[in-house]
Amino acid sequence: MSETRPYPQISSFKSIAAFCEHVAALGLDLPADDSILTGTTSPLAQPIVNCLINGRRIGNRWATQPMEGWDGTPTGAPTDDTRRRWRRFGESGAKLVFGGEAMAVRVDARANPRQLVINDANKKSLAELIAIVRKAHREHYGTDEDLVVGFQLTHSGRFCRPNDNRRSEPQVAFRHPLLDRRTGVTDDSQVLRDPDIQAIIEDFVRAAQIASDVGADFVDLKHCHGYLLHEMLAAHTRPGRYGGSFENRTRPLRDMVAGIRAAGVKIDLAVRLSAFDTVPYHPDPPRDASGRPGPGVPDDFASCLPYKYGFAVNHANPVEPDLTESFAFLELCGELGIKIVNVTGGSPYYNPHIQRPALFPPSDGYQPPEDPLVGVARHIDATRRLKAQAPPGMVLVGSAYTYLQDYLPHVAQAVLRKGWTDIVGLGRAILAYPTMLADAVMKGAMNSRQICRTFSMCTTAPRNGEISGCYPLDPYYKSKRKG
Repeated sequence: MSETRPYPQISSFKSIAAFCEHVAALGLDLPADDSILTGTTSPLAQPIVNCLINGRRIGNRWATQPMEGWDGTPTGAPTDDTRRRWRRFGESGAKLVFGGEAMAVRVDARANPRQLVINDANKKSLAELIAIVRKAHREHYGTDEDLVVGFQLTHSGRFCRPNDNRRSEPQVAFRHPLLDRRTGVTDDSQVLRDPDIQAIIEDFVRAAQIASDVGADFVDLKHCHGYLLHEMLAAHTRPGRYGGSFENRTRPLRDMVAGIRAAGVKIDLAVRLSAFDTVPYHPDPPRDASGRPGPGVPDDFASCLPYKYGFAVNHANPVEPDLTESFAFLELCGELGIKIVNVTGGSPYYNPHIQRPALFPPSDGYQPPEDPLVGVARHIDATRRLKAQAPPGMVLVGSAYTYLQDYLPHVAQAVLRKGWTDIVGLGRAILAYPTMLADAVMKGAMNSRQICRTFSMCTTAPRNGEISGCYPLDPYYKSKRKG
């Protein structure tokens, strides 16, 4: 494979017209406005008027997405690096800080040894994060009365690495014929028993109480990206009260909500959901002559049909999504009083091109098997379909916008105007350029030198034991590179 990329870079399109021409050539339904609108004319600047979170109105239509931090202390408390990141969340102008980053509900549930842990020992430092993000927002935008801040609560399940970044310590919902080998699952002792699940549910309830105590407006009960609660949704082959039927597979969520309410915790609830998935992918060839991984191809699933190891996939052809149960899950969220659903898909561990479309893969990934704009459109379409069936007053947040780069505001405006989502979520783009949409709305333009080009260093660096951050574009992290 030559160094020439198989798909054009977004920066190669010198106008919105050229971008739209390429989108049309791909046959995608990906709307885009001709120009960036500013001030009160911008769809991005409009408040959410039909839903209050902890008594607060969300003041605009973009959010910072939760990411997995790699820069906490060994005991899961924030460091100065963490605090800087949260200050930049506040400076971003987003009126919804959706979780900020994933916080493990117990030490052994961490995906890396530097992930934050939400427990009593860390309450004071977690309260400081809330204060930091609010103070920064007030200083830049005058008020934080319309700023809503939440914590994402997680258990990493199959992807637990709480003690050593190189050693997997998986806690799984069921044996998976394709993922077990990748994640170090070798026998049934690593499958969580029903009492183990019940104890984890109690951990989420305690974490929600702590989040409320330190001033969070809501908690996200994380059901995405292959982590434990997402894997529970796929537990078709698990026996007992947490497996098999849709009712059983959603029991953890229902029991968490019931536990939080029974404990008298006065906090609003959200869920980040992988609303579609596919089978694990791998590079083929593993490395080419230049040392780059080959394009991603699906693992051989022929012996696994009908495929009962994923959520919202076509059991007869699991490389295709099937949103039937995602619609049912959204309805359940409405019944449970969950106010925000953040829509994402796939997993960064086993099909990253689905979860975060990018032209440049992380070190443990593969070359994209499709133009990444196809992945962006897949996310936007799934959110559109879910939004059409969402209960009144429920707020939906869309994902996978970062790859749009220079044309992110054009697409975000159009999607919001069409009512395909309520809020546009930004993750890794915020690491490089926190104020990108604030600049777009206030100035009608963004600084092209700061825009994330999806080089994936924010993933590759932590995979190699370095802290979270944007190494190509943020001088703060450039100065911290090892070697």
